Amino acid sequence: MKIALPSLMILALGMCIFNLTQMNWSSPLADQSSVALIGVMASASAFLLIFILMLSKKIEKKLKK
Repeated sequence: MKIALPSLMILALGMCIFNLTQMNWSSPLADQSSVALIGVMASASAFLLIFILMLSKKIEKKLKK
């Protein structure tokens, strides 16, 4: 779990950056840019959820002590 969560965070961040490079900034809601925008939002959500999980695990450890 100590290795899995940070590696998943890095993977989500990498997917977010990749999808940001695929967007057409002159028309961000057209054709393929909308798919890239959905990918950015999904990977950012995954990153945030994993971050919240890591914080909750740290809080749980401190409460057990």
